[in-house]
Amino acid sequence: MADPVLPAARPGVAAMDGYHSPQVDVDVRLNTNESPVPPPAAFTEAVAAAVADQAWHRYPDRGATALRAALADAHGVAAGQVFAANGSNEVLQSLFLAYGGPGRSAAIFEPTYAMYAQIALTTGTGLVRGGRDADHRLVRDDVLALMADQRPDLVFLCSPNNPTGTVDPLDLVSDVVDAAAGYGGLVVVDEAYGQFAEASAATLLADDRPLVVSRTFSKTWAMAGVRLGHLLAPEWCVAELEKVVLPYHLDSLKQAVGVLALRHADAMAERVATLVAERDRLSAALADLPVTTWPSQANFVLFRPEARPGRDVWQALLDRSVLVRDFTAMPGVEGCLRVTVGTRQENDHFLDALREALDSPSTEGD
Repeated sequence: MADPVLPAARPGVAAMDGYHSPQVDVDVRLNTNESPVPPPAAFTEAVAAAVADQAWHRYPDRGATALRAALADAHGVAAGQVFAANGSNEVLQSLFLAYGGPGRSAAIFEPTYAMYAQIALTTGTGLVRGGRDADHRLVRDDVLALMADQRPDLVFLCSPNNPTGTVDPLDLVSDVVDAAAGYGGLVVVDEAYGQFAEASAATLLADDRPLVVSRTFSKTWAMAGVRLGHLLAPEWCVAELEKVVLPYHLDSLKQAVGVLALRHADAMAERVATLVAERDRLSAALADLPVTTWPSQANFVLFRPEARPGRDVWQALLDRSVLVRDFTAMPGVEGCLRVTVGTRQENDHFLDALREALDSPSTEGD
């Protein structure tokens, strides 16, 4: 019998690299922008009780009615303006499925979140790549010129931007939305880190504006393990997203957990305030070291070591059981590392390890 001919993935997929973030057993893990502390005990106890109430033999509420109503109440919008999914990545994927695809394009402004390009490739959506200035900010004239020339079907603004932490001014976002409205484009403001920032594009939402705002429970709500995200949008947009998402995609327990989390908003807000204060303390400490940093309104700080190569510093930190994110090879942030804001103790551990790493001899060329 001849050797079987194995099926091949379509060319675009076969040529791709998957999304990877190292998962390493270390004392201090500050590489994936997770909350450094778990949700409050009262929330955990409520979730445990909810497990016993689940009708495991029945399909979940396909419309996630209770969860969408709770999110709508929290954001001051109608339930029909809320779309919930398995993390903000499924929110983004649903947008690509509904508004992207072959023959359509999406604009991104790099350096930015890598999953925009990844999902574009998997859905056959063309990519229009714009850039940022030396401080990682969007340049209004450049953005609007790109849109006028390319007329992308989707425009992704990540604010605060990952991995840089920079925010897009609301007047700029408004101008981008107006430009998209002129030709039928849709603007997506990804606010995965929005609760750490001073303002939200959700204030610009209107039924006659092609704007959607994506959020996640993973960061602020200390629920990265749950995989729950949502989007605020005009009702006509939500209706299209519901057509492309798989049926019963949100399980019953996940829906219940989301509702319960929203009942602990005050405790979550306290965690945000603590992390913002720690972020500012961490940034101030980094300013005294031989590294370059940029202002951040997220729960992380991007920095570039100047005393030795960034990759060497990443390894030296890992040798000291501290894991940060390596962006040294990413265009636009070459040589940079990103550190998640942890607890005060974790941040002090990181700073001590970084001081030692910066003082260590370089291994470049070894």
